Amino acid sequence: MTAMALPDARKHVLQRRIRWIVAATIGYNLVEAVVAITAGTIASSAALIAFGLDSTIEVLSAAAIAWQFTRRDPERWEKGTLRLIAVAFFALAAYVTITSLIALFARVEVEHSALGIAITALSVVVMPVLSFAERRAGRELGSATAVADSKQTLICTYLSAAVLIGLLLNSLFGWWWADAVAGLVIAGFAVREGVEAWRGDACATSVGMVLEEEQEDTITSTTNTNQRVGTTRNRV
Repeated sequence: MTAMALPDARKHVLQRRIRWIVAATIGYNLVEAVVAITAGTIASSAALIAFGLDSTIEVLSAAAIAWQFTRRDPERWEKGTLRLIAVAFFALAAYVTITSLIALFARVEVEHSALGIAITALSVVVMPVLSFAERRAGRELGSATAVADSKQTLICTYLSAAVLIGLLLNSLFGWWWADAVAGLVIAGFAVREGVEAWRGDACATSVGMVLEEEQEDTITSTTNTNQRVGTTRNRV
């Protein structure tokens, strides 16, 4: 069934579902950021700190785009908002690259982090579920932005897996360099995110989509109400 053939009631259900999924994703990323940065600081793990910072930027990008769509003319702020997000990702990539290389050359020992392993392992489980739910709803609704955002969430799973592998290798085999390598992987992802944002592909596109849909729902509701009032007046 295509989006054009969907009844309005079903569309509203899917839109509401996507809003909840997006909210859950942002909320989880916020918790993930706090836990990862805390665990990384305690264990001197560059990868965990970078992982938390990446999650922080994801949340901030969603907030920035949400703010953009509260403006009277959202398109006016789009380019600047995306460029700001891109710069944040590039700065993260530079920071992680430098700290990871320093850790490699200085042979910085990373302590075992049960908390870090727990949060990354949880992300490997949670992120695919959120991605699948959003992709399924987005396809039924016919929303390219929701589907694209679900793919972005799935990429976060790969990032979580890379950090988790690094932490496990360090804990199980004492491979101290695995943490720094995982950090470099995150730097690569950050560059990718920055390039996409600079080109105009928002990391939290579905946030804008959801806000647009809310505006459209309001306009549609107002229009229908006015039409009913006009019809009633004509009958009278």
